[in-house]
Amino acid sequence: MQNKPVALVTGANQGIGFQIAKDLVAHGFTVLVGSRNFERGEAAAKQIGPDARAVQLDVTDKASIAAAAERIRKELGRLDVLVNNAAISNTSKLPGMSVEEYAKLNRPSKVSLEEVHAVWETNVFGLLAVTQAMLPLLREAPAARIVNVSSSVGSLTKSSDPAATWRPIFGPSYAASKTGVNAMTLAMAIELESTAIKVNAACPGYTKTNLNGYTGTRTVEQGAREPVRLALLGPDGPTGTFSNEDGPLPW
Repeated sequence: MQNKPVALVTGANQGIGFQIAKDLVAHGFTVLVGSRNFERGEAAAKQIGPDARAVQLDVTDKASIAAAAERIRKELGRLDVLVNNAAISNTSKLPGMSVEEYAKLNRPSKVSLEEVHAVWETNVFGLLAVTQAMLPLLREAPAARIVNVSSSVGSLTKSSDPAATWRPIFGPSYAASKTGVNAMTLAMAIELESTAIKVNAACPGYTKTNLNGYTGTRTVEQGAREPVRLALLGPDGPTGTFSNEDGPLPW
C-alpha cells in the first residue's frame, strides 16, 4: 500500500471533474481519473500529471465498477476520497436548445420515462453503486471523505419558493435527480456517522461545462472549489451537509 492518499473522481476526463482531480493532485493526492472512455481518461490524466491515473469507470455498468474497485485495491491498496461527480443532464436535448426550452419538454405531464430512467441511472443509481463498491476501501482509510456533486436546482426548499430563480426548470429528470443525490448523501451520512467517514454534498454553481452546453457563468476552477474543500475536511468538519462555497444550502 502506498503512503500518499488516494482519491477517485468519477466523470473526471472533462469539466468540473477534471478540475477537481487536478486540484486534489495539487494537494498531494494520487488521483484516479474515472472515465467511461479509457482513452479520454488517459489523455486527461496525462494533462494533469504523473500523480493522476486513468481508470475505466462507467457508473451504470456493474462490471466496470467492480473492476475499478479491484484495480484500486490491487494497485494502490487504499482509497481516502471518493468524489461522485459523474452526471448527465439529459439524453435528448437538441443542439442549440436553451435550458428553458428543454425544461418545457421535461414537465411531469410529458417527459418520457426513458429519459427519466437514463438520467437517474447515472446521477443517482450510479452514484450509489460506485459508493457501495468503494466503501470497503473507504472504511479501511483513517479518515475517508465522500463528496457527492449535487446542484441547488435539486433543493426542494428553494424550488418551493415562487421567487426562486431556477424554480421554472424543476422537473422529474435532472433537477429531481439532484434531489435524489441529496437524499443519498443524507442516507449515507446517517449510516456512517459512527465512523470517521464524512459524507457531504456540494453545489458547484452554474459552471460552464458540456453538461449545460457551455452556457454556465462560472469557470471550472470556481466550480471545483466546494467539492475540493469538502474532500479535504479535517476531523472537526461536518457530515451530512449540502453547501456551496458561500455556505450551507437548504435541502
